[in-house]
Amino acid sequence: MGVAVSSWPLARAVALRGQIGVVSGTALDLVLARRLQLGDIGGHIAEALAHFPIKDMAERVWERYFVPGGKAEESAFKSKPLPAVEPGKAAVELNVVASFVEVFLAKHGHDGAIGINLLEKIQLPTVPAIFGAMLAGVDYVLMGAGIPRAIPGVLDQLAIGQVTELRVDVVGPDGDTHAITTFDPSTILGTDPINLKRPKFLAIVTSHTLAQMLAKKITPPADGFVIEHNTAGGHNAPPRGTMQLTDDGQPIYGERDIPDLAKFRELGLPFWLAGSEGTHAKLKEALENGAQGVQIGTAFAFCNESGILPHYKADIIQKSLRGKVNVYTDAKASPTGFPFKVVQLDGTMSVSSVYENRKRICDLGYLRTTYLKEDGSFGYRCASEPVEDFVTKGGDIADTVGRKCVCNGLMVTVGLGQWRKGEGAEIPLVTAGDAVAELARYVKPGETGYSSDDVIDIVLGLAPDNTEANRVYLEGLLESAKA
Repeated sequence: MGVAVSSWPLARAVALRGQIGVVSGTALDLVLARRLQLGDIGGHIAEALAHFPIKDMAERVWERYFVPGGKAEESAFKSKPLPAVEPGKAAVELNVVASFVEVFLAKHGHDGAIGINLLEKIQLPTVPAIFGAMLAGVDYVLMGAGIPRAIPGVLDQLAIGQVTELRVDVVGPDGDTHAITTFDPSTILGTDPINLKRPKFLAIVTSHTLAQMLAKKITPPADGFVIEHNTAGGHNAPPRGTMQLTDDGQPIYGERDIPDLAKFRELGLPFWLAGSEGTHAKLKEALENGAQGVQIGTAFAFCNESGILPHYKADIIQKSLRGKVNVYTDAKASPTGFPFKVVQLDGTMSVSSVYENRKRICDLGYLRTTYLKEDGSFGYRCASEPVEDFVTKGGDIADTVGRKCVCNGLMVTVGLGQWRKGEGAEIPLVTAGDAVAELARYVKPGETGYSSDDVIDIVLGLAPDNTEANRVYLEGLLESAKA
C-alpha cells in the first residue's frame, strides 16, 4: 500500500473491528519528520511522544523537525539522514521514534491487534524500525519483497535487548557480497535488563518453496504467512522462470505462479490470502482452503481513513465506478527490479510525458543499492537517480531505462511531497492492486466515498455488495441526462 497509506488512523479503525490493523513501516522516519514540519496537525505526534520511554530522545526529534504552525506551502521540507550501513545517532533515533509513534497511535485506546509491514528490500533501517514498533507493543511484524530469513531471530534478540546484527546485501567488484549493520538496544534504553513483547512474524510470500524454507530451515521459524497473488498492489514478486512480457511491457504470470495451498496447509502454520481478496465470497473460499482469513490492501487504500490525499481517492473511485480505471504492472518502474503496480492517472508519473519531464533525483535513498567502492568503503546508487551519476558509480546504463522515483512519488500521494525551488512540487505516483477496478462494491449508490467499516461489513457478509446497485444507479443517471 505504498508509504503512509495504511497509516495509524486506518490501522486503528480496522483493529477496533476485531481485525488485525497493519501500518506501513516503509519510510516512517521520513513520514514523521515531514508530519512534524507540517506542524503536527491534530497534535497526535506530541501525544505519542509524551509516552516514549526516553524523554530526551523524543525531545531531540521534536526540536529537530517540528515547525510551529507548519512550514510554508511553497518551501522545501528539511532533509533527514539517508539510510546507511553505519547510520549516525540522529538517524537511528529518528527511526526508533517514528515506528514507536505510528504503532502507539494505532494501538492507543483499544486492545485490538496491530502489525507493521516492512520491505525486505529496504534493509538498512529495518532493525531500529522494528525496535521502535516493539517499544510500542506491536503484535505482528510482516515482511515481503525478498527473503526475510533473519527477521524471526532479530525479533528474539530485540525482545531481550541483545545487540542485533542484520546482513545487508552489497554488490562487490566480483559479485554479490554482504555487510553487517548493527543495532544496540542499550543505546536507546540504557543497560537495565530489557524484556519486550516479542511480536509474531508473518512472511509475505508467493510460493510454498520459500514458505517451507522459512518454516523448516531457519531457527526460529516464521509464525505464519501472507500468500500474496500478483494482483496485489505495490511491489509484486517477479514471475517464476524467465521474465516474459506482454506487448505493452507487463510481466506475464503463469501456472507456476499460482500458490499450492495444499503445500501451505502441510506446514501447519497459519496463513492468509492476499491479492484481490476483498469480497465475502473470497473470504469464504479462503477459509475453506485452510486460511485464517484474507489480507485486504486496495479496498482499504481508497477508504476514508487511508492516507491517500482525498482528491486522488475521489478521482480514482469515480473512474472505478465508471469502469475507467487502469492499473499497469510496470516491470521497470521500481529501482528494486521487482514489478510495481502503477495506477494510470493524469498528472502522475504514469504518464510518459510527465515522467520524462521530471528532473531525476535521488534524495531519499530507500531503494538504493549498496556497493563496495574501490577503497573498500560503501557507496550507494539508485537506478532512478541521474543517469550519469548512476553510471559513474558503476551502474549499468540499461538499468536506468524507465525507472521511476518511487520514494518521492509515493510521498506526494499522501500529502508529504517535496517542493523544490525553481522546479515546484514533486510528481505523484499512485499504486494499487487490480481490485481498484472493483471499488463499486464498497460505495453506496449516490455516495462518493466509503469507510473502512463499509469494507469490513461487506467482506464479513454483514452488508450487501453494492456493485449491481451502482450499475443500476449510474444507468439511471445516464437515462436522466439523455431525457
